[in-house]
Amino acid sequence: MDLKPYIREVPDWPKKGIIFYDITTLLEDHAILKYIVDAMAEPFRDERIDKIVAIDARGFLLGAAIAYNIGCGVSLVRKEGKLPYKTIKESYEKEYGVDVLTMHEDTIKKGERVLVVDDLLATGGTLEASVKMIERLGGVIAGISYIVDLPFLGGSEKMSKYKLNCLVSYDGE
Repeated sequence: MDLKPYIREVPDWPKKGIIFYDITTLLEDHAILKYIVDAMAEPFRDERIDKIVAIDARGFLLGAAIAYNIGCGVSLVRKEGKLPYKTIKESYEKEYGVDVLTMHEDTIKKGERVLVVDDLLATGGTLEASVKMIERLGGVIAGISYIVDLPFLGGSEKMSKYKLNCLVSYDGE
């Protein structure tokens, strides 16, 4: 399925010169949502996946559905100050600033196989910070599944040592 016609492109958001690829429009149609969840899970269906790590915030919507789809639990990566228990944290640069992500310190057990889920891969900062925390907790990255890839920003190259699954790629047009 060609998803590009259903993705809203918002110019100059959150700042001038950035095109924001809004995937919330994909979630509005039940057939497209089902396609996305199935397509994000499919390459990992024959692997042992113990946890989905869903990244704040659109990754939460996708991660929960994919976890249900393949039969595993969900762990959350959130922005600093949003998780109620003891956390580990990792700072990162994104295409328009610096931020800090956190995870509960006990959410991933040593040796658990993890599928990381998010909506978009741009510079790779968010995913790299998430992967660092997962690996620090002893998790094994089984793969990374996301909807939109922006390879011209270098994130997919930065994360290329992992099994990547994206549904649509923009070449920087």
